[in-house]
Amino acid sequence: MENPSIMSHMSVGTNDFPQAKAFYVAVLETVDAHIIMEHEDAVAFGKKFPEFWVQTPFDKQPATIGNGVHFAFWANSKEQVHHFYETALKHGATCDGEPGPRPDYGEPYYGCFVRDLDGHKIEAAFWDFELEASLNNG
Repeated sequence: MENPSIMSHMSVGTNDFPQAKAFYVAVLETVDAHIIMEHEDAVAFGKKFPEFWVQTPFDKQPATIGNGVHFAFWANSKEQVHHFYETALKHGATCDGEPGPRPDYGEPYYGCFVRDLDGHKIEAAFWDFELEASLNNG
């Protein structure tokens, strides 16, 4: 079977590993992701493979955010997008785009954006295949 993904994994740095780990355990649970692998200062989340790492920077320098960079996690429903958003805010994230349709990304696209505890922009995204089919058949 060929892997359908183009990415192996991605990482974000943090300046408070225990707090960031707790944040991502709660938030990524909302999209059915969990800890796959763990080291002293790093943890990897995924459904089957270690795809999203949260860690103290390898070079031991302060973690910083990348302007224009964000990470999106697939949700299985609009409800999961809302749960991701609400859980993230409850655990200290800040809003960077409430849940809702994003027609610029395609009519079936529904998502939300938040900033994590270190300022990284993360997103939950849902693609409504039923809506897509009705648009293509309509």
